[in-house]
Amino acid sequence: MKAILFDCDGTIADSCGVICDIMRRTFVAHGLDAPADAATRDIIGLSLDVAIARLHPGVEASLLASLVTGYRTQFRAARVEPGFREMLFPEMRGLIDRLSARDSLLLGMVTGKSRRGVAALCAEHDMAAAFSVVRTADDCPSKPHPAMVLECCEALGVGAQDTLVVGDSIYDVEMARAAGATAIGVAWGTHRPDMLFSAGAAEVAGTPGELGLLIDQWREGGLATARREVLSAVS
Repeated sequence: MKAILFDCDGTIADSCGVICDIMRRTFVAHGLDAPADAATRDIIGLSLDVAIARLHPGVEASLLASLVTGYRTQFRAARVEPGFREMLFPEMRGLIDRLSARDSLLLGMVTGKSRRGVAALCAEHDMAAAFSVVRTADDCPSKPHPAMVLECCEALGVGAQDTLVVGDSIYDVEMARAAGATAIGVAWGTHRPDMLFSAGAAEVAGTPGELGLLIDQWREGGLATARREVLSAVS
């Protein structure tokens, strides 16, 4: 048995634009300059308190707590606005469904989202059943601490050496490596492929289709020749 643990924002969910918008609203509501979208994108994947502290270095504890609460309030308000949706990246839902149907695989989610946020996204897209285990920012220390991966492995009864982490940020890759798992990065999220490779990703997928091929390569025992074979298969 093997396990695949997916990050959410920037990997499954095309939510980076929404997160940037909510972060701008939150800072402005507190009388602060809104962070640049590029800065916000760079911290997506971290737990909210850690992320905001990086956007506002030296922030006092009381203001940090208020910003965290304000962000969550802004996000809940946005969810009920007409037309609001957290979209999934095209083809990712199909890939997750195909993988979850395989008897030899168990899927999990490891995310900086809150439990409430994960529940809302999974309900919106009817995909909760695909994931046998979920660990969020409410459950574990922020990425890149390995706790999310290690707790999922324990819950699933699968060793880290038989676990793959899929994510779009260096924090996902660093978390996987710290836990002793393999990491595959995805190029459609927050961090560039060169950053993901530098952080220790075994491979970086350019599309969900390529990700599926890389996952098959990993399941069969390795990724040493994956790049050449994948490029040939998708050309």
